[in-house]
Amino acid sequence: MQSVDFYRRVPTDLTEATNLGAMMSLVCLLMMATLFLSETFAFMRSTVITNIAMDDNLEAQIRLNFNVTMLDLHCDYVSVDVLDALGTNRQNVTKNVEKWQLDETGVRRIFSGRNREVRQLEYEEHDETLEELHENGVSAVVLTQDTFKKFMSLHEIVFINFYAPWCVWCQRLHPTWEKFAERMENEKVPIKVATVDCVDQMQLCRENGVRAFPYLVWFQDGKMVPPNYKQDRTVDALSGFVKRKIDMQDRHRVMQEEGKAKGRIDPFVGRPEHPGCQVSGHLMVNRVPGNFHIEAKSVNHNLNAAMTNLTHIVNHLSFGDPLESRSRKVKRVLKQVPEEHKNFNVMDSNAYQTNQYHQAWHHFIKVVSTHLNMGSTDYDRVTTYQYLEQSQIVHYEETDVPEARFSYDISPMSVIVEREGRRWYDYLTSLCAIIGGTFTTLGLIDSVFYRVFKAKKL
Repeated sequence: MQSVDFYRRVPTDLTEATNLGAMMSLVCLLMMATLFLSETFAFMRSTVITNIAMDDNLEAQIRLNFNVTMLDLHCDYVSVDVLDALGTNRQNVTKNVEKWQLDETGVRRIFSGRNREVRQLEYEEHDETLEELHENGVSAVVLTQDTFKKFMSLHEIVFINFYAPWCVWCQRLHPTWEKFAERMENEKVPIKVATVDCVDQMQLCRENGVRAFPYLVWFQDGKMVPPNYKQDRTVDALSGFVKRKIDMQDRHRVMQEEGKAKGRIDPFVGRPEHPGCQVSGHLMVNRVPGNFHIEAKSVNHNLNAAMTNLTHIVNHLSFGDPLESRSRKVKRVLKQVPEEHKNFNVMDSNAYQTNQYHQAWHHFIKVVSTHLNMGSTDYDRVTTYQYLEQSQIVHYEETDVPEARFSYDISPMSVIVEREGRRWYDYLTSLCAIIGGTFTTLGLIDSVFYRVFKAKKL
């Protein structure tokens, strides 16, 4: 057995201790200790690396989460539509979508419904044409920019139909509106009924915020009283609305006077109806290029393209299951991910303003599936989606209604973010290399110095 000994011992009597050897031994110990500690710390730490691979996600659809505030578009006209490369065309999506009307400060004021189908308003058919009804005189007063203010100053209550001659719904309403005006005169109801042609009087309609036709608005003491009329467009429905409105105003005036006497003030009195709308929810979209867009649309109106303003704030936009609603496991994994790999909602809190009409922002989004592998078990793995975004203003023709469009494209490649650490056998190999290499290298240096110094002595 002794013949195969690789580590043969040299008798102590044959060795010589020197000061140089002692110094080299101390240096060797110091270097080995330093390298040992460095290697140990490197072994205990791990680094985050990224790789690119084909996306093996087999899900047919992806969840799209959004929360957008339209600053100048009423909830009655907000429509969310979805289109994609597979031919999907979903108009006015209401499932999983909420709409809230906002006040002038941006605070939610009125819930405008979820999964609500908009009812087609009733119209009334008349045997007489509008020209035949005008043979006995015009009951609905025609107002212009020059006569509007004077007419308002002379009458306490005015009910106005802002219309456009090309509007189909307005054409159907004209005979009804004239008959309604005649009934108010015959019944001596204290109200004046009027009309405004928004093609000839465009500036007057803009001053009154007319965004859709027909726009039926109540004026009290020269001031518009929101909201605009949204019920059936028949003579009986209009007459009933006017009578209830007048009766309600009388009772409300009495209640206000009593409340002021007792020191109580109704917080909603005099509070204007702001056209802002917050629309939020989620859509299940196919994993193909497509878009969802928010535009002004109504089944009972023709939109005034000249007054459509799609300035908006993206409160939130993300893909996949919402991160804030996930389990503690997901949150623990996300804490280990560097910030540069957390592009999950890069559009959040961004405002997109248009300063002119016939414009709208279009957003182009590249969605990348991201696999976060922060450990060796499934408990340490999460699949989510990052995205990159580019936005620009698009100009529209005067007759086209603008839309805030969010176009998305799902990348066929995925990003793999994983934590990489050193194996234990790699660590042991490095330690052996450090100890053996340092000992051997300094031993060779010591031998060279010993021979040089010994030669000089001789």
